[in-house]
Amino acid sequence: MNIERLQQTTGIIGNSSPIKAVIEMIAQIAPVDISVLITGESGTGKEIVAKAVHKFSKRANAPLVTVNCGAIPAGLIESELFGHKKGAYTGASDDRQGYFKFAHKGTIFLDEIGETPLETQVKLLRVLESGEFMRVGDSKTLYSDVRVIAATNRDLESDAAKGDFRQDLYYRLKTVTIEVPALRNRIEDLSLLVERFALQFTRSNDIPYRGFMPEAVRLMKQYDWPGNVRELKNFVESILVLERGERITAEMVARQLQPTKVAENPHLPMLVDRSPEQAEREIMLRQIFLMRQDIQDIKEVLSGKPVYNPVDEIRFLPHEPTEIEPVAPVTTPNDFPMIRGEAIGDMTLESLEKEAIMRTLQHFNNNRRAAARSLGMSERTLYRKIDQYGLERKIKERK
Repeated sequence: MNIERLQQTTGIIGNSSPIKAVIEMIAQIAPVDISVLITGESGTGKEIVAKAVHKFSKRANAPLVTVNCGAIPAGLIESELFGHKKGAYTGASDDRQGYFKFAHKGTIFLDEIGETPLETQVKLLRVLESGEFMRVGDSKTLYSDVRVIAATNRDLESDAAKGDFRQDLYYRLKTVTIEVPALRNRIEDLSLLVERFALQFTRSNDIPYRGFMPEAVRLMKQYDWPGNVRELKNFVESILVLERGERITAEMVARQLQPTKVAENPHLPMLVDRSPEQAEREIMLRQIFLMRQDIQDIKEVLSGKPVYNPVDEIRFLPHEPTEIEPVAPVTTPNDFPMIRGEAIGDMTLESLEKEAIMRTLQHFNNNRRAAARSLGMSERTLYRKIDQYGLERKIKERK
């Protein structure tokens, strides 16, 4: 079976090793008429896997009947699954066929099978083993040729050991098990998922789509996503509505995701226990202070004075903005203030970043690699910032 075609036609998104393993398992078991148990946390996409198994099975031309066992009251689930005879209980005014009869020659997908009552599990086991069942209130044995695919987010092995789930049914179901990975275990697929969800949602709702900034996606990858792919999809749709027509930035993502839920990653270049605005402001001001010291060093060298250690001149912004120390004016060799003292408190981070990038490029004679290294950003980010602020023309004019 062609793995790429299977992935394209089923809509399973991702190139990570865990999701590739799921796709390969689907390709192996789909053509074989055997029951399947799909496990995984809520929101990981177990129903999509079930549909893929059916789509590439020998029963693909017959119906796929999906049943959410957790959503059906315990007193009605047997009637829903197997049907009932007229008069079987109050309100049963007509004969009714159940889901197993509707799925004849096809596939039935029993989602949240761990929620079914123990007495119903006995009848499910009989259907799995012989295809036979009886309607509620009837003594006649019926037959259904159906493939059973079940799914659960519970630990059925543990439930079976405790007596909360029948062991014989569990062992019958787990003949083949597909474990769908949580999103945090395949986080490299997040970019592809975001792009797919965003394009689908904006096209169907006629919303302008300008994409997600790389910094926004990186911030999203730091989040734990307890609701998995379902939560990610809802988040993407929500932020596209709230920020309608805008390109999604890290600041927009930070406003929507609670900071306490952002996973702390010791391998990041800086801890994420502060807002993106504070962190970025700290980096930009540090670069300006370093530029100031470079200029001062040049003055010292030209005047014949010894160059002093610049460490004491570097000040970092504290985490709490209310404790920010006054910033001294930064001057150029011509004593023209880069940031006037009276401007502190009124300037925006955007204007500060724009000024720092422009003067750093001038300092390095428009050597963008050196400027990017000095500013602590990638060359790709620097090129994007130059285009964003329209600095190409200004740099040429000042040469």
